Amino acid sequence: MHAPAPDNQFALDVRAGLTQPEQKTLPCRYLYDDIGSTLFEAITFLPEYGLTRADTRIIEAHADHLLDCLPPGLLIAELGSGSGAKTRTILQAVGQRQKAIYYPIDTSAAALARCAKELSPLGTVVPLEMDYLDGLRAVAAARAPGQRLLVLFLGSTIGNFEPGAAIDFVASIRQELAPRDALLLGTDLVKPTAQLLDAYDDPTGVTAAFNLNLLGRINRELQGDFDLRQFAHVIRYHEEAQRIEMHLRSRVYQIVSIRRADLIVDFGAGETICTEACHKFYLEQVETMAGAAGFRLEQQWVDEEWGFAENLLICP
Repeated sequence: MHAPAPDNQFALDVRAGLTQPEQKTLPCRYLYDDIGSTLFEAITFLPEYGLTRADTRIIEAHADHLLDCLPPGLLIAELGSGSGAKTRTILQAVGQRQKAIYYPIDTSAAALARCAKELSPLGTVVPLEMDYLDGLRAVAAARAPGQRLLVLFLGSTIGNFEPGAAIDFVASIRQELAPRDALLLGTDLVKPTAQLLDAYDDPTGVTAAFNLNLLGRINRELQGDFDLRQFAHVIRYHEEAQRIEMHLRSRVYQIVSIRRADLIVDFGAGETICTEACHKFYLEQVETMAGAAGFRLEQQWVDEEWGFAENLLICP
């Protein structure tokens, strides 16, 4: 074997995560290759997973109010856009006032291609196959002097960060923005444990397939030899930390090699890999996070049916 190439961030991150001494981990962003993105799209239609529908309900009900809070002439950039389905309503509302210019930013080429195909009739769509902050820098650098920017970070992705890292990430977004720019930030709210467990472990097994696909991706891209049948999808909820976790649990003792990460790693029977941790919020915690990151909380819209909030943060 050879050490992973320094430009192969996936290999470097897999090697770092699977050699953690106490809890093996894999970064959740690698769940979303083309197969993972397709599986996640299916998850959003499951009756147990109400988050995406709540997000959509808020946007459909308040898109015009959102734009009333912002200056005219907006550029719109979306971090982790996927297919951009939830953004359609915002682009339609913008189109009633001005020409819509939309920059979807995602690492999935397939999702971006679908986004461009479906949303181009609503305005100019400029897909950027880049990481969040690199894409945002590119958009900020391309805008005309005085042109305002609305950044969308929908869904619950901010919950994938540890609390301190979430503040740091929102602050990193703030650093790329100018006064009167804005961030629309989605946050999933604290809710009953049983509801969360059902949402992340659906009886049809779609979420399990989504989780296991991460090992399949390692096999495909990094020449791994994971036997996916020897791992089980497991959910844990930590009430005090307001955090739900997805794990992959080894059913047996096994040894796995990953050639392009220069790694041979063993798993004890019952040992897990943590693939995602998603923190849930109280409304007041969102305001605290916004202030610590250099934003002013302008508005919160809440879906009471699921327990989800869209938060409009303004650059002072």
